[in-house]
Amino acid sequence: MSELDTVAASLLRIGENVPVWLFSGSMGVGKTTLIKKLCELLGVKSIVQSPTFSLVNEYITQKGVLVYHFDFYRIRSEIEALDIGIEEYFDSGGFCFVEWPEKIESLWPYPHLLITMDMDENGHRVLVVTEEKQ
Repeated sequence: MSELDTVAASLLRIGENVPVWLFSGSMGVGKTTLIKKLCELLGVKSIVQSPTFSLVNEYITQKGVLVYHFDFYRIRSEIEALDIGIEEYFDSGGFCFVEWPEKIESLWPYPHLLITMDMDENGHRVLVVTEEKQ
């Protein structure tokens, strides 16, 4: 099992009852790569890719569970997130994996997991996971 597999499996155990996960970190730190692995472990059947232009991709697992993947890098205001129905997605009960959540900070639901990703001085990824219940 790779280190990525181990990290993703651990995160799924930590956040199994928290549907909204916010992935914060600079460009290229591995947010999409981690989300792809999480989706793989959840049993998503389709190709997982960042929804940079569509804002949201919808996936379905082998068990019929919906997973939503958001990328808000390109939005100009929180109104764009509201226009796609972000609140309905957050309330759906399905996993919602959100890249660039700082663009919609006032819309964050509770509870949520905040996964902050960074690189240390040696080029190793560092993850800080915080469960925020309000």
